[in-house]
Amino acid sequence: MKPMEIEKRSFEIIAEELSQRYPGKTLLEDVDLLVRRVIHTTADFDYFETMAFSEGAVERLKQALAAGCDIVTDTTMAMAGINKKALASFGGSVRCFIADEDVAKEAKERGVTRSLVSMEKAARLGKPLVFAIGNAPTALQSICSLIRAGKLSPEVVIGVPVGFVNVVEAKEELMQTCPNYIVARGRKGGSNVAAAIVNAALYQLKNREE
Repeated sequence: MKPMEIEKRSFEIIAEELSQRYPGKTLLEDVDLLVRRVIHTTADFDYFETMAFSEGAVERLKQALAAGCDIVTDTTMAMAGINKKALASFGGSVRCFIADEDVAKEAKERGVTRSLVSMEKAARLGKPLVFAIGNAPTALQSICSLIRAGKLSPEVVIGVPVGFVNVVEAKEELMQTCPNYIVARGRKGGSNVAAAIVNAALYQLKNREE
């Protein structure tokens, strides 16, 4: 089978299984397309129930991307997974500061994580940003602190870190602090999920153009 045929068949299987697992349960169209893309990436149907969205979050994400908004990630893996060609067609780019020498130095001096310092560095960019966080709960906590301090006003925060320590709590804090969020509640998530969410929005935008 050709790659496009495999993807098409994969989404057919997802549709079939969703109808069996959650009969009669539907989501808003743009949300549904995004959740199915996450399921396609992970082969995990739990996301149909655990994904949480602030009102209008997917449309706000698409509007931000269409306006050329930059994306900040907490890992190079998430950065690598985002379709940069599609993003660049709207004038946006992906940024990740986790490996920057100044970030590593400051984190060591302060005794905090590089993810936390990376978000502080992103806030100093002084421009509209979308955050795609798939690994570090401390990145979400940093974003929340910056929002409360009036130093950051993200367009949307995608909060889907994976793990066991402070992961659930950081996601819940984000939903209470940030007005515009897309979150995978619970322990599951990952850089691949963060990238899949961004790509799903980009694909919707490209389809809207065609």
